[in-house]
Amino acid sequence: MDKFRVTGNGPLSGEVPASGAKNAALPILCASLLVDDALILRNLPDLWDVGTTKRLLRQMGVQVAEIGRGSLAVNASGISTCVAPYELVKTMRASILVLGPLLAKRGAAQVSLPGGCAIGARPVNLHIKGLKAMGAKIALEGGFVKAEASRLKGARIVFETVTVTGTENLLMAAVLADGQTVLENAAREPEIVDLARCLTAMGAKIDGAGTSTIIVEGVRELHGVEHHIIPDRIETGTFLVAGAITRGHVRVTHTDPNLLDTVLVKLQQAGARVSTGSDWVDVDMTGRRPQAVNLHTLPHPGFPTDMQAQFMALDTIAEGVGTIRETIFENRFMHAQELFRLGAKIHIEGNTAVVTGVERLIGAPVMATDLRASAALVLAGLAADGETTIDRVYHIDRGYERIEDKLDALGAHIARVSDGEG
Repeated sequence: MDKFRVTGNGPLSGEVPASGAKNAALPILCASLLVDDALILRNLPDLWDVGTTKRLLRQMGVQVAEIGRGSLAVNASGISTCVAPYELVKTMRASILVLGPLLAKRGAAQVSLPGGCAIGARPVNLHIKGLKAMGAKIALEGGFVKAEASRLKGARIVFETVTVTGTENLLMAAVLADGQTVLENAAREPEIVDLARCLTAMGAKIDGAGTSTIIVEGVRELHGVEHHIIPDRIETGTFLVAGAITRGHVRVTHTDPNLLDTVLVKLQQAGARVSTGSDWVDVDMTGRRPQAVNLHTLPHPGFPTDMQAQFMALDTIAEGVGTIRETIFENRFMHAQELFRLGAKIHIEGNTAVVTGVERLIGAPVMATDLRASAALVLAGLAADGETTIDRVYHIDRGYERIEDKLDALGAHIARVSDGEG
């Protein structure tokens, strides 16, 4: 099992390119199930979760061909099964996103209940409730969601709580449904907008993506297109925090600063000089220690839960006291226990963490518990004195493309090692 060995090496400096967005790539890969010809996808990140999705599609008989770095041709015309097995689904919750497209296009689906990061319950009941409202017959048997429908019917669906994957699943189901579907209290994330942009290019009729009400007029069929995945705003934010936590100067290129409004505000509050261009963001701490920031995670356009752990790491070495309130996932403070091992001062009560900054962290062995927690531990290791060894970095490979190489280019001392290596 791989580990990262990180040694604090002072301020990071330089440029690093952002990869394509994992959370846009996964649903758009699943959207290939809606057509019988090729969907050409560009700017796909080389991630474990993307590889899992490719394996899942291939297991169904979908042709997935590499056509250059970061590019795929996906053709589902020869699909041979509508079953998504537990062996693949158990490692990635986003696998549930094949349910809506399979049901809409093929009239049947059997999808194992999903797994993924242990950061709290993310039930599929809202997906199932919405598909039932569209006329699907659904049963939960043997750990599978078994669904069938001759043709889904348009419906008005009100989400009880905001759900990103639920919005994506029902959006994909609605594009081939008979009649109009209205999704109320829909998620508004940029990745949903990117999915809608791809579906619209494929011939779907969608209005309101990026707002809380999405209206879809179902069509009989869609066609293949070429689509460029948006940059990963969470990876971008993580590298910007890497610059801030090390008192450095980092520019992230091949990105979109318009996707990062709340993150950039918090970096400015931390004392960073933030500047932006059409496809880059620059953070310069001018050698100064960060100031502690308060944050409160919310559905988009609020502060993203996927950046909470990274900012907790920043607050551990900042000047002052920062209060972090997590409202999206109930178990998303597990990284705090590992930050304690580095000398962080964090008090947790319920869904609130109070972080008192210390002058320095001290390297120690730690263990990653989920994707963003692993990023936070890498950031903390970059700011710590001595060596930090981070176990279970397979979590970070789910959402960051060659993070050690990108950080190394900024001057970090980070190495991937396997068990038994010195």
